[in-house]
Amino acid sequence: MQSQTIDPAKTALNHHHTATVAHHADHPDHRLFGLIFFLVAEGMIFMGLFGAYLTFRSTIPVWPPAGTPDLELLLPGVNTANLIASSFVMHNADSAIKKNDVKGMRVWLTLTAIMGTVFLVGQVYEYTHLEFGLTTNLFASAFYVLTGFHGLHVTIGVLAILAVLWRSLKPGHYTSEKRFGIEAAEIYWHFVDVIWIILFGLLYLL
Repeated sequence: MQSQTIDPAKTALNHHHTATVAHHADHPDHRLFGLIFFLVAEGMIFMGLFGAYLTFRSTIPVWPPAGTPDLELLLPGVNTANLIASSFVMHNADSAIKKNDVKGMRVWLTLTAIMGTVFLVGQVYEYTHLEFGLTTNLFASAFYVLTGFHGLHVTIGVLAILAVLWRSLKPGHYTSEKRFGIEAAEIYWHFVDVIWIILFGLLYLL
């Protein structure tokens, strides 16, 4: 009878694979929790900025300070409608991948990225036509900090959507069962949208 030789390295590898599978089975995916935790932290930063702005507004007798030109509403209003609409477009991307419609998902993601870019272009255009600068007065400084910080988040959101699009080029990377990247991008985009609605109300309407 011929004896079987056992490869220690192969045995160790099999044990490692079994342990890894068991580990993933016992420990669910916490990436979504991590994303929510991150957005809560970011939301607290925005709440701090909103609180500071409201404090300035309530303690300074004349707000905005005398001589501050009025903000135009047309362009920011169109920008706001565009950003709100983009959230619905982004949701369609997630709905498409739930049906394993990768092509449809790519179309909706592309449209969302374009709408986000249009928002940023509109914001830059507004900056170049404002009649006050960053250091003109307290209102001007608060305006640029709030809108600029939000614009940074929109930029990150657009880049995240483009990253998801790039990864979707790999066959089978996203399916109805594997779509965390799309879900994460969607949740982040809705967060950016909600923050802007609050900003628009504080800066342009209040």
